[in-house]
Amino acid sequence: MSNVYATTPTNVIRADALAGVRTRRVLAVCVDFVLVSLLVAALWIVSIVLTFGLALFFLPPLFPFVAFFYNGLTVSGRNMATPGMRALDLEMRMSASGARVPFINAAVQAVLFYVSWCFPPVFLVSLVDAEKRCLHDIIAGVVVVRRL
Repeated sequence: MSNVYATTPTNVIRADALAGVRTRRVLAVCVDFVLVSLLVAALWIVSIVLTFGLALFFLPPLFPFVAFFYNGLTVSGRNMATPGMRALDLEMRMSASGARVPFINAAVQAVLFYVSWCFPPVFLVSLVDAEKRCLHDIIAGVVVVRRL
């Protein structure tokens, strides 16, 4: 038996799937940032109440941990997008195959995204990349496309 899929090109993305992706991603990040901030605030309030205020002294900053699992679980889930991405008709896929993104790739992409904020010029990579991917997307092996 021959493998029919071996001759099929794996990196085929329709041109309309990339239309307006950059603008939509910026807006989706804003929505997701607000949602993660609300989750962190809720966790802080609950932990402060449950520990009678001792959580203020012992808990590390929760934002990185919540953002890690928020992105990892939502992008690797059945919708293949964070709530912000879903609201703006975006989804994340593996760049080589177009398959669903595994948890680890989605979480690594999120960590690299937040690290990228320390070096803002790396976001300019998306202006020269054919698939409009940022450097953290390229390293994680993912691509963000419109849900069509």
